[in-house]
Amino acid sequence: MAMFSGKGDGPSAENVTLVGEEAYFHGALSAKGSLRIEGVVEGDITDAVSVEIGKKGRVKGNVAAETLSVAGAVEGDVVASRSIEVLAKGRLIGSIKTPRLRIEDGAYFDGTCSMTHGEEGDRAPSPRSYESAESA
Repeated sequence: MAMFSGKGDGPSAENVTLVGEEAYFHGALSAKGSLRIEGVVEGDITDAVSVEIGKKGRVKGNVAAETLSVAGAVEGDVVASRSIEVLAKGRLIGSIKTPRLRIEDGAYFDGTCSMTHGEEGDRAPSPRSYESAESA
């Protein structure tokens, strides 16, 4: 899923909304496509396909997207219907909900994690359901 690899896996340049390094955005941001943040966003981000937080990017607010990649910092709750990755020097503080999570060595995560299975809301079986099946 390496969104920063330059191998063409990530969003194409023509479909990306960029919050530049010198930019400061305050308020709710609804991005219908892909979003790359190199500056500062204070407020919630919703409806995005993919969100990339660059090394100098900072988000203070909740994020809802299909995929999230953090090389900078996010402080807020995150819901990603496909995946979340926190890169080596990335910081994520808050609760997260996603079916796939990758945290690289050197990254910082402080919060709670709820792993979904497949579609959002389709939760993986609890440990109790495994115990019940074994004793039956």
